[in-house]
Amino acid sequence: MSNSVNNSVSWGSQPISPAIIEKVAFLLGREPRGLEAIEVVDDQGAPSVIRVASLVDDKPFPTMYWLVDKQLNYRIDRLEASGLISRMQHIIDADDALKGAMVNDHRDFICQRDIHMSESVKQRLIDKGYYEPLQLRGIGGIANFSRIRCLHTYYASHLVNQNTIGNWLDKEYL
Repeated sequence: MSNSVNNSVSWGSQPISPAIIEKVAFLLGREPRGLEAIEVVDDQGAPSVIRVASLVDDKPFPTMYWLVDKQLNYRIDRLEASGLISRMQHIIDADDALKGAMVNDHRDFICQRDIHMSESVKQRLIDKGYYEPLQLRGIGGIANFSRIRCLHTYYASHLVNQNTIGNWLDKEYL
């Protein structure tokens, strides 16, 4: 498989050229909004994870990392369709240590989002009254840090900065 998770490499804040925008648009099936960086590429150099601005079209955008790798998206789609989120959530609900690890993952994500946020974007979010509520939203914009809403957002974030759910997916499912 050419888009192997294990062969993904961090790319980071590379310049966003028109060719890169075209690649991301193809992978998303639409023009990307708020694209700031390609964070992870696959072993062929194609974007796997993109980073999106915290303010898009003058509205808060809590989901910073987007999984754009079509093969990984499909594999995770199949896992979600099989009911994996519900099965994982049942285990999480019974495990305080796991819940605590997830809370820490969300807090780390919020810190990373702040690090990538320019002062002008931060100030605009403050001026519009969005900054404080955004600080209560973690991976995938989720407010309840011990819940799973979307495996795609957890995994995209994991490929940039490892997290509990992404590690679990790597170990048992992907």
